Amino acid sequence: MDAFLVSTGIVALAEIGDKTQLLAFILAAKFRRPTPINVGILLATLINHGFAGAIGSWLTSLVAPGVMRWVLGVSFIGMALWTLVPDKFDENEARLARFGVLGTTIVAFFCAEMGDKTQIATVALSAQYKAFLPVVAGTTLGMMIANVPAVILGNRIANRIPVRLVHAIAAAIFAILGVATLAGVGEGLGF
Repeated sequence: MDAFLVSTGIVALAEIGDKTQLLAFILAAKFRRPTPINVGILLATLINHGFAGAIGSWLTSLVAPGVMRWVLGVSFIGMALWTLVPDKFDENEARLARFGVLGTTIVAFFCAEMGDKTQIATVALSAQYKAFLPVVAGTTLGMMIANVPAVILGNRIANRIPVRLVHAIAAAIFAILGVATLAGVGEGLGF
């Protein structure tokens, strides 16, 4: 349950103001069809984070636990710093209209998530918790928590969210996870 809840919370916070949330705003404004956009976000995230979670699980089989602890600890601290850097959105990620609303959303979100902080976080969380399904379910839910309101409410809420504060909270959570991992907190608990 911890893997699911932590994964959900971290990604939901990290996504606020992220380029994929900006992409959700743009797709909502362009197509004005929230259902296929939300379904597309869900499918793209399941595929992308499923792949990332599998990599995280696979990495734990290759690396000794002591080394993995340091890699994960440093990775979480790196994620904390990365979360504080504002994303830049590339308009070309939303210019795929020839695939229809659903297809455009799937392709655009999948591509936007490649190498994004939430994908890297999914790899690290899957390796940390050794819990593929709860982590992928949690990171996917976190993406939906952040992006569905963006699609439904569009630009009306964009200016009301203190993005810097939310990013600072997400960065603090990543940093705490990193320090706790480096300190060996939870080793006897299976994560």
